[in-house]
Amino acid sequence: MPRSHRRRPDSAGDDSFDRLLAGWKRQETRRGVDWTVQPVSAQQAQKSYTCPGCGRSIDAGVAHVVAWRADGVLGDSADLAARRHWHEHCWRIG
Repeated sequence: MPRSHRRRPDSAGDDSFDRLLAGWKRQETRRGVDWTVQPVSAQQAQKSYTCPGCGRSIDAGVAHVVAWRADGVLGDSADLAARRHWHEHCWRIG
């Protein structure tokens, strides 16, 4: 019987695939505060949000970033619940 060359879900190397699915989540420090930043592609952006940087709408279908504190004192779940969606430009200059 021929061998299958497909990767198995439990195989090593799936970490890079998970990072791809997560949108290359990264850590940034701004003004002494650690942030987790995750890009959202235009295909993934399915809802409208208000950017806290400029106060304007981020329409569905527009690529943007999501940011939340990585060092909050209330814990990871509270930080994640307080995440905000930013225009890429507003996040860079903010």
